[in-house]
Amino acid sequence: MTTPHLIYFSDPMCSWCYGFSPVIADIRETFGRALPVRVVMGGLRPGTETPMTEEAKLEIADHWTHVHEATGLPFNGAGMSRPGFVYDTDPAARAVVAARRDGEEMAAAFLGRAQRAFYAEGRDVTTGEVLADLADELGLDRQSFLETWAAPETKEETWRDYAISQRAGVTGFPTLVAGPNPDGVYGVVTRGFAPGEQVVGILKEWLDRIAA
Repeated sequence: MTTPHLIYFSDPMCSWCYGFSPVIADIRETFGRALPVRVVMGGLRPGTETPMTEEAKLEIADHWTHVHEATGLPFNGAGMSRPGFVYDTDPAARAVVAARRDGEEMAAAFLGRAQRAFYAEGRDVTTGEVLADLADELGLDRQSFLETWAAPETKEETWRDYAISQRAGVTGFPTLVAGPNPDGVYGVVTRGFAPGEQVVGILKEWLDRIAA
């Protein structure tokens, strides 16, 4: 993509990315298709196999408190509190990649929906059944989505996303990058959470500069 666009390094099970979801909504509402958002999965905890300890759950719940204080977004810990819950972020990330087959707008929509399901509704987004329910809500064919989600090609594409994130030097999520400018250069808009008014303001100034 050579026209100005955003690259959003994120993860559906990253609490600060959930906190950033209204900012992405603000960007899409403000700029529409004039500034497309490309979603890249960062790989927060892919391939985790060990169930969470109670200590780990308390530690993560503390992070959630900070996100809630900064954003006002609701949290429901039911999804994480299930006995034997494994905080493997790969199934949900792979679901975003599967949704991306229907375009970047669908990928962004699915990412936001998965975040809300896990954090606000307490649903277990590590399961194919729940992810397929979310896909169905967004108008995707349930069976086709599940087949794509389970396909080896989708698993490989998801891990390529993780590799892209690493090669780009992304060390935390959310990270938002904008580009290219007339010299073909990309720049970081924000590393970590920032309020929507600030991010939209930065993007307006950037677009004005490259249009001048």
